[in-house]
Amino acid sequence: MFGDKKIKIKDSERSLISETVSIEGTINSSGAIDVAGLVKGPVYSKELIIRDTGSITGSIEADDVEIHGHLDGKVSAQNIVIGATGTVKGDIEFGNNLRTENGADIDGYIKKTNNSKSKLTGDFLFKKKDKKEQSESDDRPEVVNKEAIA
Repeated sequence: MFGDKKIKIKDSERSLISETVSIEGTINSSGAIDVAGLVKGPVYSKELIIRDTGSITGSIEADDVEIHGHLDGKVSAQNIVIGATGTVKGDIEFGNNLRTENGADIDGYIKKTNNSKSKLTGDFLFKKKDKKEQSESDDRPEVVNKEAIA
């Protein structure tokens, strides 16, 4: 009944974690996420925006990140913008560009990495990892599309 319809995930869709929502756990997205609420746990996404009211306690890995709210954890991205209302308590790793606006609050180390190629691909959520890859990145959970297996 429920498995009859195939749902395609589009990278262009945006997900919103609104001001009234609190999430605890790992978040994976091959698209974009806007966080206006509270997230406790690591976030892996193609694009991430932490709005003024948003807060993340945990690490972030993405291609593009904008922080206008609060981040307590490490951020790794190709392009990072820390807005005037943004607060980062943790290390910042960027591949291409880092922009901070007047008023941005940063408490951590900043490092430019030589890797300008994106680590994330659109299908990273649904790729089965072999044992060699798993040992290299033990902190990222394995997520498998169950429809593809059935």
